[in-house]
Amino acid sequence: MSGGAEHLKDEGSKQQVIIAGGVAGLISRFCIAPLDVVKIRLQLQVHSLSDPPSHHGINGPIYKGTIPTLKAILKEEGISGLWKGNVPAELLYVIYGGLQFTVYRSTTLALQSFTQRLPDPAEAFISGAFAGGVATTATYPLDLLRTRFAAQGTQKIYTSLVASVRDIARFEGPRGFFQGLGAGVGQIVPYMGLFFATYETLRGPMADLSLPFGSGDATAGILSSVMAKTGVFPLDLIRKRLQVQGPTRAKYVHRNIPIYKGVFSTMRVILRKEGKRGLYRGLTVSLLKAAPASAVTMWTYERALKVLMELENGES
Repeated sequence: MSGGAEHLKDEGSKQQVIIAGGVAGLISRFCIAPLDVVKIRLQLQVHSLSDPPSHHGINGPIYKGTIPTLKAILKEEGISGLWKGNVPAELLYVIYGGLQFTVYRSTTLALQSFTQRLPDPAEAFISGAFAGGVATTATYPLDLLRTRFAAQGTQKIYTSLVASVRDIARFEGPRGFFQGLGAGVGQIVPYMGLFFATYETLRGPMADLSLPFGSGDATAGILSSVMAKTGVFPLDLIRKRLQVQGPTRAKYVHRNIPIYKGVFSTMRVILRKEGKRGLYRGLTVSLLKAAPASAVTMWTYERALKVLMELENGES
């Protein structure tokens, strides 16, 4: 739907943006769920793949690469293992998608009202960063639950979504639902700022290429995501390590996850024990996941919004 020079902020009513964002999040999540599980498993693996002696005494799997990890999960846990944590993740993506696009649109419209207008890329960066921060904070407990379910192996720590909420509230208190939030916001603010700034810059030229099936939106989403994701990936890994802290830390599929406290302390420990490469575990699968996820999200959002706007115009 990236026709002409229009920007995302110019399209649709608030209700249409919320619905289109939720639909985009729902479909995107289901498509990339297996890659998300693989990414989380690799991010939580602390032993060095290039140092076999470090594997001694490990009670749990040793993953190496995207495809071998997929095969290992299928073999040990069955196909359902690739969709672990999908219920909280679907809720997360629906709510996050609706909030993100709504806040993005509202913020850009507010910035437009200033007498001194900012350049379009700067408006897109500020709006994307603010939208990402708000949506991440509001949905963070669901993100934490998604991570913990995906980190479970054949031994179940939480039997259901309701049980997980009850256990975390009982044993860790309200703060337990927000472990790693600082890293989450610190990662998503620059990521979404860069993503939307790049996307708004690329969607016009991509539309001019007249790619089939309206895939200009998807292509712009892929390029934007890869560029933004690589820059902030270490904070995403730190967030995952912090999310599995607490009384269940040693019960996940990787049982040797260290005790971490705080974003910068966690970064120092990883650098000291795993080196710089330790901060980029799972980057390949993360890019493989982020690219199609962003493509599906933006393509679905644009298509859903177009349908909703056509329906409204048809009724009026």
